[in-house]
Amino acid sequence: MKNLLALMLGATLTLQPTYAVAGTANKDEDRLKDCGAVLNEILGIPDNIPQDLLDRADCVVVYPSVLKAAFVFGGSYGRGAMTCRIGEHFTEAWGAPTMMALEGGSFGFQIGGQATDFVLLVMNEGGARGILAGKVKLGGDASIAAGPVGREASAETDLTLRSEILSYSRSRGLFAGISLEGSTIRPDNKANKQVYSKSVDARQIVLSEQIRVPAAAEQLVSTLNAKAPHHRP
Repeated sequence: MKNLLALMLGATLTLQPTYAVAGTANKDEDRLKDCGAVLNEILGIPDNIPQDLLDRADCVVVYPSVLKAAFVFGGSYGRGAMTCRIGEHFTEAWGAPTMMALEGGSFGFQIGGQATDFVLLVMNEGGARGILAGKVKLGGDASIAAGPVGREASAETDLTLRSEILSYSRSRGLFAGISLEGSTIRPDNKANKQVYSKSVDARQIVLSEQIRVPAAAEQLVSTLNAKAPHHRP
C-alpha cells in the first residue's frame, strides 16, 4: 500500500510541471490568435492604416488589449507578436512571428484605465534589426491622421537607432492621453520557447528563414500576405 501511495505521489509531482508548461504554451498561442484577429479586424476597416505605409513596412507588431491604467503616473503593459518580411533586406513575404513585450510609463495627470489594441509598423531595416537586438524605447509625439474616430496614430522615433515606428491604436473605453511614448518594446524569448517548443530567440526566428509559421499565427501572417504581399521601397 505504501509503495502504491509513493508511486501515485511521484506520478502527480512529475505531471505538475507538464501541466504548467502546457498552460503557458496555450496562453502564448492564444495571444498569437488574438494578434491575427485584431490585425484582420483593423485592416478590414476602411480608411484606417494607409495601404502605402503597410506596403512599405518591414515588420508589423501587434499588441492586443494593452492595459493602461493610472492615477498621476501612467503605465502600460502588453504582450503580442511581431512578424517581418523574410529576405536579407525584409522585402519578401511575411514570415514566422516572434513574441513581443511592451512595458513602460509616462508622467501626467491621468485618471482611468483602458484596454487598447496597438498595431506598430516598423518602417525600415535599421528599426527592425534594432528591435530584434533588444529593447527599443519609443519617443516623440508627432501625430498623423488615423481615419475613423476612436483610432489614433502617432509617429514614434527612436533617436538612438534613427528608426521610424508608426503606431495605430483602437481604443476600448475612455482614457486621457493614449500614447506609447516612453514605453519600450522588446522580444519575449521566454514566450518564444513556449510557442516553438525549443529555445529560439527573436533573431533566429525572423532572420534564419528556417522557422515554420506556427498554426496559431496563420491568420496573422496570411492576413498580411493577402493585404500587403509586395514590399514597396
